Amino acid sequence: MLRNFNGWELLIVFVLVLLLFGVGRITKIAKEMGGGIRAFKEGLQGKDEKTPEEETEEPQEKESKEA
Repeated sequence: MLRNFNGWELLIVFVLVLLLFGVGRITKIAKEMGGGIRAFKEGLQGKDEKTPEEETEEPQEKESKEA
């Protein structure tokens, strides 16, 4: 069965992970995970990025409405 880890055990696990993967790889993994979480949250909120076609169409629509 699993039991609660105390401070020393967590420190040893952290040092082992650091030695296995290295600082550069861990930061890269953390950055990718953060980007994935951010994209997931934006997807839930419905914030989709506009395509370049949509960005160019909006000013033309405004000009035609004003005329």
